[in-house]
Amino acid sequence: MNWKVEWKKLALIIGAFLVAFYLPVGGSRFDGAVMEALHLTKWYAREHVILCLIPAFFIAGAIGVFVSQNSVMKYLGAKAKKVVAYGVASVSGTILAVCSCTVLPLFAGIYRMGAGLGPAVAFLYSGPAINVLAIILTARVLGIEIGIARAVGAILFSVIIGLAMHFIFRKEEKARVEAQLQMPEPEGVKPLWQTILYFASMVGVLVFANWGAPSSTSGAWFFIHSNKWIITSVFAVGLGASLIAWFGFKLWKFAVIAIPTALAGLLLPSQPLIAFGIAIIGLSYFTSKSKDETGEWFASSWGFAKQILPLLLLGVVFSGFFLGRPDHEGIIPSEWVYKALGGNSLRANFFASFAGAFMYFATLTEVPILQGFIGAGMGKGPALALLLAGPALSLPNMLVIRSVMGTKKTVVFVALVIVMATFSGMIFGVIVN
Repeated sequence: MNWKVEWKKLALIIGAFLVAFYLPVGGSRFDGAVMEALHLTKWYAREHVILCLIPAFFIAGAIGVFVSQNSVMKYLGAKAKKVVAYGVASVSGTILAVCSCTVLPLFAGIYRMGAGLGPAVAFLYSGPAINVLAIILTARVLGIEIGIARAVGAILFSVIIGLAMHFIFRKEEKARVEAQLQMPEPEGVKPLWQTILYFASMVGVLVFANWGAPSSTSGAWFFIHSNKWIITSVFAVGLGASLIAWFGFKLWKFAVIAIPTALAGLLLPSQPLIAFGIAIIGLSYFTSKSKDETGEWFASSWGFAKQILPLLLLGVVFSGFFLGRPDHEGIIPSEWVYKALGGNSLRANFFASFAGAFMYFATLTEVPILQGFIGAGMGKGPALALLLAGPALSLPNMLVIRSVMGTKKTVVFVALVIVMATFSGMIFGVIVN
């Protein structure tokens, strides 16, 4: 027996046994943390998988099949004009009201299609960080100065972090771009206006299906929220029309999907997930059976789902276990968090950035959470640091990023976000105080 090999297996077995032997089952904090992991996973599955992730997977799959690689590289590639590439990437979040997890399929799609590392990372950061609803809510709830600081900081962050990533990994990126340039351009690329309308319909479904409730009961935001499913339906019909007109999708297939979806929406208006789920299942079934480019679309989307979804759910489980949900504790006592966030010290800002980077924030939930932290004594500097690090990163997010661009790039990206958020928080704290 070769013990040089076998001792490692023995060590793993002994380690697993010791963990099981001393597992603190029955302790209130451990049991509570386990329940928090399950509660957060259940909530995430109900609130984000169907409405956020699945539409994002379809968009990412469409990028891989219907968007010309030359088009991606023209505007976001390493050789594109920096002003255009980073300008497009850094403001993308203003139209995508997505969280740090929902942006991942879109990031993976454009990165694999030839986007430079810098612009792709800028998009990855800006997507969840600067959506217009989050900025407005931040200004209204936490104050105009922190709202402006968040908007300006997020845009600058995305550009600076993207440029830093491009510079650090410039040799690897040069080799990647040269390899991509050797790939033949796919035939039968759709006219630009058709592609724009097709993607606009999918983005519309994603954005309006996830339109959050505003704090007031009047105004444009409230009107949109009150009619979000009607607006979403209009975009869904537009998607169906584009599939029929330009992709050879049969009208009878659209009818088979649309009729039960509409009936479910009318008969069960308080359960919109049922109607949305019927539409997703119908579209998935018919496209998966297709032998043309819509079949390629489904295959590409399914590829992203297989890679990303298991890692996301695993990350959500760990996030719930360690940090819990808002107003609920995980294994780490919230008292430690409150004590570490007071004042405007380097430690407070670093802890806010570090903790925010690993916590999971659904879109817009970071604002009421921060409101509670500030009420408990959190300084405005650490508050901004958490706003700049938290929505753009999370433990589930990191696991998926690693699978897309590797461990080294992921570590550097996370470190850049934490360091920049820390010092931005300190500077902001000095200014407002």
